[in-house]
Parts: sequence; structure tokens; C-alpha cells
Amino acid sequence: MLYYIFLVILLAGALWCAWQISVSDWRRRIIPDAYLFPLMLIGLVLTNWFIWPISPRDGITAAIFGYVITSVISMIFAAARHKNNDLHAPIGLGDIKLISVGGIWLGTTGLASALVIACIAGMVWGARKHQKYIPFAPFFIGGGILSLIVICFLI
Repeated sequence: MLYYIFLVILLAGALWCAWQISVSDWRRRIIPDAYLFPLMLIGLVLTNWFIWPISPRDGITAAIFGYVITSVISMIFAAARHKNNDLHAPIGLGDIKLISVGGIWLGTTGLASALVIACIAGMVWGARKHQKYIPFAPFFIGGGILSLIVICFLI
């Protein structure tokens, strides 16, 4: 019984952190570390000590690959924008860290599907609203939740 109570408390804390990250990115285009690091720690605790569909090894592997790949993509975009004298980075460090945290929670296949969902949803929203800069965190968190539901219930 205590096991399930602690699990519900951890999941509620993770949802609260995810909500705060989404709201902060939507309003101010910044993802605070004060919510990212607890979300990361909760993901590590869940994958290591609770029944979770993602193994700790797969989660850490996805976190490393997610961080490295998005960092490289960010550097490529930043170099291209620097040549055009546009100083705004298209992918911020908060987005990179969020994708890494998503890797811990979702594993490699879940992270890939969450990124696809988030990119498509972000492109559709940006095209409809004619936005140049898109807050990526709400779309990624939504894609991550959908991906986790698919992993838990359909696979």
C-alpha cells in the first residue's frame, strides 16, 4: 500500500513539474532548471525502483543520445543563423535538457515518437498562428505523455 502511495506522490510531482515547465516556456520562452532537475530525479527513481515500462539502461541511453543529438542540431542551426546575423538560437539549452529528461522517462523508442509528435504539433501550431518562435516544451510534454500511454497500454 505504501508503495502505491509513494508512486502516486511521485507521479503527481512529475505532473506538477511538467505543468510548470510548459507554462513557463509558453509565457516566457524559458525552461527553468528548478523544475527540470526534480523531473529528472523523479524519472530516475521511477525507472530504478518502481515497476516502469522503461529499463534504467534504456532511459539513460536515450537521455545521452537525446542530449547529444539535439546539441549537435542546435549548434548547426546556430552556426547557420550566425552567418545571417540572426542571434536568436532556434533550440535553447532548456529544450535540450528537457529532451534529455524525456529520454529518461520514455526510453529510446518513446523519445523518438515523442519528438515526432512534438515537432508535427509545433509546426502545425506555428503555421496556423504565423509564429516565428515556437515554445517547444508544451508540445514535447504532450507528445511524451501520448508516447508513454502508447508504451504502457498498447505495447
